[in-house]
Amino acid sequence: MEKGAISRDDVLKTLQEYDEMGGPAFLSLYGFKAARKFLILHDGKEYDSKAIAAVAHKHQHGRHLTWPELSGGVGHAVDWLKREGFKIGASRSPKWTRDELILACDVVVRNGWQGLSASDPRIGELSELLQLLGAYPPEERAAEYRNRNGAALKTSNIASVHPDYQGTPTNGGQLDREVLQDFLERPEEMARAAALLREGLRSGALQPVLPEDDETDEDEASAPEGRVLYRRHRTRERNKALRAKKIASTLKKGGTLACEACDFDFSAVYGERGQGYIECHHVVPLHEAGEGTTKLADLALICSNCHRMIHRCAPWPTPAQLRALVLEQTQITAATVPRPRPEADTHPLST
Repeated sequence: MEKGAISRDDVLKTLQEYDEMGGPAFLSLYGFKAARKFLILHDGKEYDSKAIAAVAHKHQHGRHLTWPELSGGVGHAVDWLKREGFKIGASRSPKWTRDELILACDVVVRNGWQGLSASDPRIGELSELLQLLGAYPPEERAAEYRNRNGAALKTSNIASVHPDYQGTPTNGGQLDREVLQDFLERPEEMARAAALLREGLRSGALQPVLPEDDETDEDEASAPEGRVLYRRHRTRERNKALRAKKIASTLKKGGTLACEACDFDFSAVYGERGQGYIECHHVVPLHEAGEGTTKLADLALICSNCHRMIHRCAPWPTPAQLRALVLEQTQITAATVPRPRPEADTHPLST
């Protein structure tokens, strides 16, 4: 039996059955739970998307699909319903991203580490910026997505996990705590990141980077400057023209294309295949340098491994700092690895 052969008429019949029975009875009859993420929005009403799509299947195939047979997310039930012209909405707003939390935490910091009320103009501004940021596509946003009430609640959550907070902590998540700690440890850096986000969103210079973007770098989630600014930072690093100029400048001065952090040389290891290859790292993060023209002095030539280690987590070390770490670790390894003992018959004292 092929899944997916449902029509708009099948869905409409199922919506009518849902209305006649009532949501709880409909879900119980067919063995479904309430939608956790996506809803069908039709004629001013909300319906459980996965259950509706599964039951609609019976009109052409003689039986409804069961809970395990159908995914309720994008790529299955949601796509079926959207294909037939139905509007899909989220049942609840998704988790806050690091970019969003940087903006919210900055508001809390500037308010003396106190949460703000929904009526505060600063919350209105925050809500507008979150809408501009658009960290999630429209179909994943609930009706109250990042509205004033939600933004105000988040500032209270953040304030309540501050070490000096005297009341009962609210339901702040782990990422709330991580961003708050970043503001405590690196206040100027984080304030600058928030300022760049605000300026870029208002001017339109910064475009949102959706979580499902195929090119999303796994390091973006923990980048000190957030996903959006990190993407801008990486765009500068991947500028082919700048990379070529940096390589040419290094060779012209008599240098080699060895990693500035660990001395790895691609051509020495891979021969002709590695000839001329090296990665380019922008030494000063965007949240520290701000927008501006990139100079060759701002770039460092490093290998892939060291590039990954630099971007692995905040705060980002410079290539020089990473080099010092590599040398230190090399010395530790050399001191702890036991040397092989010589054979007895060749030992100078064995005769």
